[in-house]
Amino acid sequence: MAQSRIEWTELTWNPTTGCNKVSQGCKFCYAEVMARRLKAMGLEKYRNGFELTLHEDALKIPYTWKQSKIVFVNSMSDLFHKDIPLEFIQRVFKVMNDNPQHVFQVLTKRADVLLKYHKELEWTHNIWMGVSVEDAKSLSRINLLRRTRAKVKFLSCEPLIGPLTDLNLKKINWVFVGGESGRRPRPMKPEWVFEIHNKCIEENVPFFFKQWGGTNKKKTGRVLRGRTYSEMPIVKHLLEDEYA
Repeated sequence: MAQSRIEWTELTWNPTTGCNKVSQGCKFCYAEVMARRLKAMGLEKYRNGFELTLHEDALKIPYTWKQSKIVFVNSMSDLFHKDIPLEFIQRVFKVMNDNPQHVFQVLTKRADVLLKYHKELEWTHNIWMGVSVEDAKSLSRINLLRRTRAKVKFLSCEPLIGPLTDLNLKKINWVFVGGESGRRPRPMKPEWVFEIHNKCIEENVPFFFKQWGGTNKKKTGRVLRGRTYSEMPIVKHLLEDEYA
């Protein structure tokens, strides 16, 4: 568990670490760079670098949090990686089910595996399930997400590397958008962002603009159309619906 500087969450929790590239959104993976750095620093959890690794001891951590948290699950991996056994995914979900006071944000690029397993998992309202949609080629992930039993569904349009002209937000509860950052970021055109934002306004879907990105993301900031956008699903309302 670690405090997070990611704008749309509070903590990160990694029951698994490591992954492999499956689409263009993975090209400059921040997690891969970070994992190698942490391995070089001698951190035991990253002794395998960015090779897929399950961490049994991490399953105990959420039970120790005393105050309600918003938690990004597997910031350093993908819970629906094809090599993670269903039994382990179910144990991760059991931890999330047992801790309804926290919101757990799960994000995957492997929507096909998510759909394969979704009926084998218990979906409480505190589990937000999202897919990465970085360009038009990845739009099909949304249809797979829509077919799952997840109570709260969201889209991560980050890094946004192409237009999403045919974006369909039916049954989608949240969208966040961000440009790529780092040494060699691919540019994000403003009109791509405007199009997504307009669609969210039309469909009354909460919209979060994370960053313009670039080689200096602090300089480019996160102001869009003269203001910042930090909308999220209403956590209190969702949890009250589930546990009233």
